[in-house]
Amino acid sequence: MAQDMKGVTMSDTLKFAGLAGAGAALVASLPAWAQNAADAATAAAPKVAAAAAPFVPTAAMVNKGDTAWMLTSSVLVLMMSVPGLALFYGGLVRTKNMLSVLMQVFMIVCIAALVWVSWGYTMAFTGGSEYVGGFSKLFLKGVDANSLAATFSNGVYIPEFAFVCFQMTFACITPALIVGAFAERVKFTPLMIFMVAWMTIVYFPVAHMVWYWAGPDFLPAAPTDYGFLWGKGALDFAGGTVVHINAGIAGLVGCLVIGKRSGYGKEPMPPHSLTMTMIGAALLWVGWFGFNAGSNLESNGVTALAFINTFVATAAAGVSWAVIDQIKHGKPSLLGAVTGAVAGLVAITPASGFASPMTSILLGLLVSPLCFFFVTTVKNFGKYDDSLDVFGVHCVGGIFGALGTGIVANPAFGGQGTIDYTAAVAKAGVYDMSAQMIVQLEAVLTTLVWSGGVSLILFLALKYTIGIRPSEEVEHEGLDIAEHGERAYNY
Repeated sequence: MAQDMKGVTMSDTLKFAGLAGAGAALVASLPAWAQNAADAATAAAPKVAAAAAPFVPTAAMVNKGDTAWMLTSSVLVLMMSVPGLALFYGGLVRTKNMLSVLMQVFMIVCIAALVWVSWGYTMAFTGGSEYVGGFSKLFLKGVDANSLAATFSNGVYIPEFAFVCFQMTFACITPALIVGAFAERVKFTPLMIFMVAWMTIVYFPVAHMVWYWAGPDFLPAAPTDYGFLWGKGALDFAGGTVVHINAGIAGLVGCLVIGKRSGYGKEPMPPHSLTMTMIGAALLWVGWFGFNAGSNLESNGVTALAFINTFVATAAAGVSWAVIDQIKHGKPSLLGAVTGAVAGLVAITPASGFASPMTSILLGLLVSPLCFFFVTTVKNFGKYDDSLDVFGVHCVGGIFGALGTGIVANPAFGGQGTIDYTAAVAKAGVYDMSAQMIVQLEAVLTTLVWSGGVSLILFLALKYTIGIRPSEEVEHEGLDIAEHGERAYNY
């Protein structure tokens, strides 16, 4: 720089002096400029903060109609367990065991409800890992009359207690389904212990993997906050994997570990009251509208779609089984008709919000022959005593429905397709049926392996510790008197 100043003229000196003055003026004005810049930044800050702030739902996003529908659906699903399932199962066993089945189902519902609000809800429906939720809402911590739960639509919410109650009814009926597989030959107390452990280790993680996600409004800020199978895109609208496959495979494992009923295959064991079974099946069908249509979490067109699909698929399956009975035995049976109706309900459960009414009818027509084959031919060949056909109807029907969902959801067949929740406002996604079928199969296999494996460990642990099966003498007398000191009928 010193070398550059050689030969500088007076004119140049004046120029430099002018520049220096301008520079001094600029320096002098910096504080004012800085203050103006700070004021501008402050004015802009609220806009930036508002855009970056986490989404917070408000009470204005809650619709009373949605809330009323969800509470009504919760009542309907509870009716499926008690009295529906209790009467359905109770009528199918012998008189000496009727009360024991009623007591088992009733107490499972009571215990499951308490477990759900204590640690089940937080394990199933909070963020933790892909496989199980955390404990941030243990004993419903932070859940109150003002907290909200997301639905499947942007800007639509329901009270969190309504969501807790609705999902609680699912947690109540799923373990209750299992008891039908080994009815008439299980001790009461070990069964209750099994159910608490099974819910904790099996049901809650599976529910989390299949159903948990942050919700459409929260997805941009939490793009990976979802369960393992949800993240893969598995479709299960109302519980084909979570409820039916889950309970069905556990029931099969239980009946194999516990063994056959005393006298099975050697003496007749007809249902003692098909009247009770018919009443129970009818209550199941009515309650199932809450089960399936309620799973939309809102009251809108998709809710109505799930409702009509549940109606017609069940009707088709009942007709289908009656026709099979007519062809096979020459007479349509009531037991066959109600069994077919339940199989139809099971099959449409995962597809209810995705299929069209006509493809739902096809699911119902086709599931009955499949389940009929399993509850007759396969069971006889395998020589296992699935007392009330929990595996043959719920597990097999659930697998059929879960895989069938991948087909009937295809928009080319009138289905609803999938939703792209990564968009700012959820929109229809691109449907790839072959890829979807692979994901559906993965969901089925995951449920079978996890539920079947854990159930085996739990049943064996109980069998070789406190024992899970009553003595042959008690079994011969009947569980009503031996386990509960009462009879279903005193005459």
